Amino acid sequence: RAENVRGAFDAPDRTAVEGRRLLLIDDLATTGATLEECGRILRRAGAASIAALTLARASPA
Repeated sequence: RAENVRGAFDAPDRTAVEGRRLLLIDDLATTGATLEECGRILRRAGAASIAALTLARASPA
């Protein structure tokens, strides 16, 4: 799953992110790969802090 999302997202203009506190919202966390990749990109763009909120989490098989 992590390989599927690597490079799938891009940060907006750095000035929109730099120094800001951000909240990522995802409807379902299965492996967490999507949130991790988005967080990685936003940190690189200069986000001051990043929190995540999911509505549901899939149980491990």
